[in-house]
Amino acid sequence: MPLLDVRNLTMHYVTKMGDVHAVDDVSFMIEAGEAIGLVGESGCGKTSIALTLLRLLPDNARFLGGQVLFEGKDLTHIPEEEMRKIRWRGISMIFQAAMNSLNPVYRVGDQIIEAIQNHLPISYREAKRRVSELFELVGLPPEVIDRYPHEYSGGMKQRAVIAMALACDPKLVIADEPTTALDVIVQDHILRRIDEVRKKLNMAMMYISHDIAVIAEVSQRLGVMYAGCLVEFGDTVTIFKRPAHPYTVALMSAFPSIKGEKRKLQGLPGEPPDLLQPPLGCRFHPRCAYATAICAQRAPRYEEIEPGHLVACWNPRSGRA
Repeated sequence: MPLLDVRNLTMHYVTKMGDVHAVDDVSFMIEAGEAIGLVGESGCGKTSIALTLLRLLPDNARFLGGQVLFEGKDLTHIPEEEMRKIRWRGISMIFQAAMNSLNPVYRVGDQIIEAIQNHLPISYREAKRRVSELFELVGLPPEVIDRYPHEYSGGMKQRAVIAMALACDPKLVIADEPTTALDVIVQDHILRRIDEVRKKLNMAMMYISHDIAVIAEVSQRLGVMYAGCLVEFGDTVTIFKRPAHPYTVALMSAFPSIKGEKRKLQGLPGEPPDLLQPPLGCRFHPRCAYATAICAQRAPRYEEIEPGHLVACWNPRSGRA
């Protein structure tokens, strides 16, 4: 049984203009101790999936169907009080731009201690000892526990937020753009540190990013999102070597590589669709160079084209464009 099994997840945002189709019929699984990545353009539904999994949606969000099975239990129908026990201890999340969300008038250590004591029956002294261990784990010196957020650098704040997410020994951590606004050297160091911690604690991780190259460094399997739909999912190496969906092919062609022959980078024409009125059929077909008549008429089936490699496309590619 997988640790997390997401089946046909569908969630829309209700606005005055109509329903925004943020997440439509998304399915994937995460095994215990595994690292997966979700990539795609801004606004494609990556963060909305994470918020739906944790039931932290805004008031205008509407859960329309599907299942979120965590250790076999469907989180979509359990009482809120039971869900609160699963957050942090079962599933925790590093929120997007979380490094800027620390309360400026409280010491960083006290903020993490508060989170620990809200979920675990331990004393303040035990919680502070736990924070000291977490700081060492993420590469922060214990002597900075009693400092305020403004006394931390950007990289230190990000590490502190990661320590907070690990505070209650969760089985799954969702990291939404965990290195936003950091330079590439600090970004690489933090991602490597997260991966070391994941392996040491045997946690599962779900990384969310628009940067497919960054996520590929730390994920074993990779999912590609487009306009609220999961269009491709599989082993990271397989997707890089044999991308099947034209959108994935376009992503691969749009960033440079320091290995192999030099090649001209190709931009992706057009704009993502308006999710208030998504296109009929395949949502990528207006921008797709390989679209045929059926692409504009019927949504493609999400099918396995080789063991563990799934794609939703009427005309899947073989290899890089």
